Amino acid sequence: MPSSDAPTNLSLVVRMVAAEAVGTFVLMFCICGIIGNLHSMGIQTGLMEYAATAGLTVVVIVFSIGPISGAHINPAVTIAFATAGPFPWSKVPFYVIAQVGGSVLATYAGQFVYDIKPELMLTTPARRGWIDAFLVELVATFIVLFMTTSLFNELQSLKYVSGFVAGGAICLGVLVSGPVSGGSMNPARSLGPALVTWRFDRLWVYLVAPTVGAIAGVVVYRALRLQGWSCDIIQGTHASLQ
Repeated sequence: MPSSDAPTNLSLVVRMVAAEAVGTFVLMFCICGIIGNLHSMGIQTGLMEYAATAGLTVVVIVFSIGPISGAHINPAVTIAFATAGPFPWSKVPFYVIAQVGGSVLATYAGQFVYDIKPELMLTTPARRGWIDAFLVELVATFIVLFMTTSLFNELQSLKYVSGFVAGGAICLGVLVSGPVSGGSMNPARSLGPALVTWRFDRLWVYLVAPTVGAIAGVVVYRALRLQGWSCDIIQGTHASLQ
């Protein structure tokens, strides 16, 4: 006899996946908005404007859909938490499809609303080559995931500021990576416009580097954290032995 919890579990998964699609759509649409608005005014997209928009959008998204789906809105984050954390692999394909789908829809919506060419949304190495872009995308994503993984280990103490921690991490990541790689750190952010324009030049950089960096960030944080042991407990133990 099938479990009576099956419909409830299915409904929960559907809502989680839908939340990821909506969250990624909001993120990408806001990025389209800042690029489109500056372009319409004849202003080249500035680093601070891009970083502030991405960071503030993530703050809003974390507080809105975080309790529903965890607010990954990034395939690299989903894969990282499945690789090194408690997130189940069975949900990864659904999350990734939702995230990429939200990015594609937002790119089309941004093209329609702001009347901009989708090519402006492509992330490409700026000023430097693809090797530098790969390295900075990897390191920037590592920093972001290293910082935000603490939200899952300190849920009770950080839940009221979790959105600001995540948004600040994204803003920092864009600031250090933007001039070199375009500041993606998110395979869905790069894959959506690539699918719309059907241009995949160097796309592998923005798929592989953030994913590797995200996994490394989660693994290193958990290794330093020693799973469930807090730093306060460890420090207290050392102090008692001195």
